[in-house]
Amino acid sequence: MSLTAPAASETGHHDDPVRPRPATSALALAALGVVYGDIGTSPLYTLQTVFDPVNGLTLNALNVVGIVSLIVWSLTVVVSLKYVALILRANNHGEGGIMALLALAASSVTTRARLRRTLLAVGIMGAALFYGDSVITPAISVLSAVEGLEVAAPFLKTCVIPVTLAALITLFLMQKRGTAGIGKIFGPVMVLWFVVLAVVGVVNMTKAPAILVALNPFTGLAFCLHHRWLAFVALGAVVLSLTGAEALYADMGHFGAKPIRLTWFGLVFPALALNYMGQGALLLAEPGALQNPFYRMFPQWALYPMIALATIATVIASQAVISGTYSMTKQAMQLGFLPRMNVVYTSEREMGQIYVPGINWTLLAAVVAAVLGFGSSTALGSAYGIAVTGTMLITTILTFFVVRYAWHYNWWLCVFATLFFFIIDATFFSANLLKLTQGGWFPLLVGLIIYTVMATWGRGWEMMRAEARVRAGTTPLGPFLATLLARSPTRVDGTAIFLSADPDGVPHSLLNNLMHNRVLHARVVFLTVNNEEIPWVPASQRVSIQSLGSDCYRITITYGFMDEVDLPRALEICKTSGLAFEPADTSYFLSRATVVPTRDSGMAMWRERLFAVMLQNVGNVAAYLKLPANRVIELGARVEI
Repeated sequence: MSLTAPAASETGHHDDPVRPRPATSALALAALGVVYGDIGTSPLYTLQTVFDPVNGLTLNALNVVGIVSLIVWSLTVVVSLKYVALILRANNHGEGGIMALLALAASSVTTRARLRRTLLAVGIMGAALFYGDSVITPAISVLSAVEGLEVAAPFLKTCVIPVTLAALITLFLMQKRGTAGIGKIFGPVMVLWFVVLAVVGVVNMTKAPAILVALNPFTGLAFCLHHRWLAFVALGAVVLSLTGAEALYADMGHFGAKPIRLTWFGLVFPALALNYMGQGALLLAEPGALQNPFYRMFPQWALYPMIALATIATVIASQAVISGTYSMTKQAMQLGFLPRMNVVYTSEREMGQIYVPGINWTLLAAVVAAVLGFGSSTALGSAYGIAVTGTMLITTILTFFVVRYAWHYNWWLCVFATLFFFIIDATFFSANLLKLTQGGWFPLLVGLIIYTVMATWGRGWEMMRAEARVRAGTTPLGPFLATLLARSPTRVDGTAIFLSADPDGVPHSLLNNLMHNRVLHARVVFLTVNNEEIPWVPASQRVSIQSLGSDCYRITITYGFMDEVDLPRALEICKTSGLAFEPADTSYFLSRATVVPTRDSGMAMWRERLFAVMLQNVGNVAAYLKLPANRVIELGARVEI
């Protein structure tokens, strides 16, 4: 498969290579509202899931202190050291996230074809697991918050599922309106959330100060050595405290590494550590609080306000994951791993504010199915860990190749820098594999479906481009155009733009137009769209123009995988070279391919048929390219793969 996008990839408002950022304090506040929603709401369900009777871990003082120690030091090692200290440095021109990391890793081994293909396959699996994570996160987060109703009033237990579904459905229905307005309150709400976590944690620590022993890393180690197998099983639930760690890296492009590091060490990490220790102290003093240790930390009068605050916090966490899913989908489309889908930009000022209807409704259906199928946050916790740890493990693998082949660090330094984290991630992932039958199959099934779609589309598109190059090789553009012009064809007024995947080949749409209409426009443009494995391409490098004589031109438009789709806007840049396009006189000629699966080569027959179905049902290409609908002419082409 290839990282070259379909001849349909576009750009946005990041035309300038350097753009001023707001003040660090403003970015830090905004980051609190976007980056930390997922990991910040993990205290709602982590300890309760760890001591679920299904896991077989007895609730006693030694076990409570040992588990809290493992949680605190997991946050220290995995989040603080791995993500904040190391992974945030692996940026692709300032952008983060698994797709950006995949592009960076793959571009660093372009001379090693087999290794590159392997990295692409691994990276696509990581992206696919992220989709599984994006299904579980809204379900478990909102459900765990609403379960506070059971604590406040046990007779409200029957209302938990309906209230959760109502909140989630409302959230997904609001996506098309964008988050520009409500997003302004995300930061302050999350500041309040983390302050409350810290304060209630400290208050409850006074009930059993012995919980401070958990700060000693050897406490967690002693717990593991004592329990061994049970400790290994418990790690599958401990990892729930790390959910959302990927968001620190994925959202780096929006806020920068410095504000993320500042907020993590200045507020989020201390608040989480204090809250987990507070819950541990509560369990030491009142073992009966295991029913819901988070809400049991609060006095009765504070329960309803906390349920409201927790629900808002989990909605914010869900929003961050949903927005991240839209963003990754857009990147995957432009890197050539997903079919074209309609992308709606919900804000004129913020590039990142997008809405993908197809993903939105698919995600909603999956989230509703997860809530109804699992029924409780504890049950969902069993399904959660595999997607999270799988993505974390793949991030570590890709980081090694970036450190070694992109940064060119010493081999042994690269091994030791990433092997330590690889062992930890692999241990967490292995522990979660034990939960396959308890719900772990769900995110794996989602991931497998998405992986099949992404891998099939990527390989199928690569085969189509190869077939197009073969056809173009038999009809090179230069000689064909010279022969055509020598015959003095009838030329009509206006501009014809023929989109072509190969700049040196004759577009199939031109051949069809000549065969059916027997005319050539007064001005002819052969347009090719290329994607670079970088997030943004400056306006100065956006358009390349080559005159072919007789008012014929070859234009290449280059985009990064974070850029916005808008061909007419990009063509406006040609004015500076004296090539202006009048919209009313410009027609766009596109080829719409019909794929015919064959048994000769390529993919398995069922994958070729899947690709053919996807290609036949992809979104409207004119809308994807933002072409005026009344100026587009689509001509058919038959392609065998």
